[in-house]
Amino acid sequence: MPFDAIVLAGTSQGGALQEYAKVDNRALIPIGEQMMVQYVVNALKGVSSIKKIAIVGAVQELLPYYENDPDVMLAEQGETHIATLLNGLKVLGSGPDRHIVVATSDIPLLSTAAVEDFLNQCAQKDGDLFYPIVPREINEQRFPGVKRTYVHLRDGVFTGGNLFLVRVSIIEPCAAKAETLVSLRKSPLALCRLIGPMFIIKYLLHRLSLREVELKFSQLLGINGYGIISKYPEVGIDVDKPSDLEFVRQILVGTSPI
Repeated sequence: MPFDAIVLAGTSQGGALQEYAKVDNRALIPIGEQMMVQYVVNALKGVSSIKKIAIVGAVQELLPYYENDPDVMLAEQGETHIATLLNGLKVLGSGPDRHIVVATSDIPLLSTAAVEDFLNQCAQKDGDLFYPIVPREINEQRFPGVKRTYVHLRDGVFTGGNLFLVRVSIIEPCAAKAETLVSLRKSPLALCRLIGPMFIIKYLLHRLSLREVELKFSQLLGINGYGIISKYPEVGIDVDKPSDLEFVRQILVGTSPI
């Protein structure tokens, strides 16, 4: 099944990482001879089922790199995550019944194999929204010492990814609730408060199952959603702080910044 993809590359809110890298938009931070967003785009371009890619944000800076690439389009960012996503959909022209791949621009370790594995697993289910989760033991084995936010479930301990597969038709109807969930994505307890006290209790006792989480969030958003267990931790190694940048530079180009 063919897909289009969107890479979210809007200007972030500044902070220690941007000050350290001396770049306003983290998507444009150099890692070797490429910018961070280019690693993500290259991983997506390697997936045979992905046909067109929209990069949303940093249009003027990225135009010289992609103006002659027929498979990559550029769009301006919106005021919110969802508005930015919708701007990407406009330039792609994807139909409402299609699924679209969405990735953030700050996961430069993303690999083509990781995306292909994710999409292959998604194809085995009929759903509206798919989200990768990585077992802690796999993440720590591959990237020891990297700090991640983990959720303890009955099925295991997992961290989330920055990659999604979503049905186009649900994006606008779910926009408001999705913005809230995105803003709370790194605070498991805050998410539990949003969806009820029993969730808090079961979460604290590590008695929630993955299926319970899927069903609750599906009910909350009025969709059919699934968590996809991935063996590729690179889907979630995002660059949020200077130490993250040094880490990915060491892996990708074999050197730390000066």
